[in-house]
Amino acid sequence: MNTQISAVRARQILDSRGRPTVEADVTLADGSFGRASVPSGASTGSAEAHELRDGDATTYAGLGVLKAVAHANSEIAAALAGLDAREQHKVDLAMRSLDGTPQLARLGANAVLAVSIAVARAAAASLRQPLFERVREIAGLSGLSMPVPMVNILSGGLHAGRGMDVQDFLAMPVRATSIADAIHIISRVRNAATEEARARGLPTLLADEGGVSPGLPSGRDALEMMLRITERAGLKPGDDVVIAIDVAAASLQQPDGSYALTREGRTANAVEMTEMLAGWVRDYPVVSIEDGLGEEDWSAWAELTQQVGHRTQLVGDDLFTTHPDRLARGVRERVANGVLVKANQNGTLSGTIDLIAQAKAAGYATIVSARSGETEDAFMSDLAVGSGAGQIKIGSLRTSSTVAKYNQLLRIEEACSAPYAGISALVGRP
Repeated sequence: MNTQISAVRARQILDSRGRPTVEADVTLADGSFGRASVPSGASTGSAEAHELRDGDATTYAGLGVLKAVAHANSEIAAALAGLDAREQHKVDLAMRSLDGTPQLARLGANAVLAVSIAVARAAAASLRQPLFERVREIAGLSGLSMPVPMVNILSGGLHAGRGMDVQDFLAMPVRATSIADAIHIISRVRNAATEEARARGLPTLLADEGGVSPGLPSGRDALEMMLRITERAGLKPGDDVVIAIDVAAASLQQPDGSYALTREGRTANAVEMTEMLAGWVRDYPVVSIEDGLGEEDWSAWAELTQQVGHRTQLVGDDLFTTHPDRLARGVRERVANGVLVKANQNGTLSGTIDLIAQAKAAGYATIVSARSGETEDAFMSDLAVGSGAGQIKIGSLRTSSTVAKYNQLLRIEEACSAPYAGISALVGRP
């Protein structure tokens, strides 16, 4: 077994929205091989790692990634030649040092992350390990658990052409007994969502992450519909299935700091947003709220956390951008109690795993998340299990790029028989 990196090869492929992204192959001296491709987000935080695009309007409307591909095939390939693929932190540090910018802006985080994950896959192949076991070893963990899915049911915001102000209303099967049971429950809920929309004469348009886009006028209307959907599926709201919300408030925020709730025909300040969210928690089985306020609205976040953080999971996505410094500030200022984990916000596999450990040490929940522009690469399922994240946010059961992740969770559960995390994975529960 010789796990030295002997070759790196990248190419431009397409994601689930038909936009270019980076795929990388890594080959080791013993012939072991790993391949990875990376996603892209619609709702992005200003502090996340930089996705390098070509900017050439004549090709894919400027969204090409041939510059990032070229960097992987030249500079990154040369820098990693001869390094041991088993030393993931060393490999990732070499790429960060080579780039020389805080957000991987020169080489492109899309190039760096694709190579980083491909290195882990190649090492796993050489060691004859499942990828989730390679992740577990990198993370230094002993046990494993299957994560609770957080699944898009009703969508608006940037995922559905602003059909609703709030980006997503999601279902979590917290009382399932296994990941297979959880996926079956979610399938029932998602099918019921289409049936309910049709019964009401509402649109059943498919959003970016597979939810239904019914174009409801308010958040309360969506929450009421979530209750009816759950009951239509033959399940009990607040028991079998609970509700998570992704507000994506940064996309609603105006230059003056207010929030435009266009579908409701009003604007709200931070105090009013906090009151609205607290009301939803009080009146509905809402157990998790993501990005309820803007990414730089730290004082309002602290107030929201003080008001409802003891009984609700408050998750930072754009707020934290999978960045250790921003998470550290959140812990220090008692802001939120959970972090959405997106590897392409961080830029490397080891950096993402370290962020999960940092959050857990602070008592924060961790939710490994997909992006709205995904590929068929199911890596995030292995990451969620191997890192012990406890929760996973993939998207709905509707497209091959999403279903691939659920199928991988089923394979992992069969391979390791790890217990289902259940409601214990959430924080902020009474």
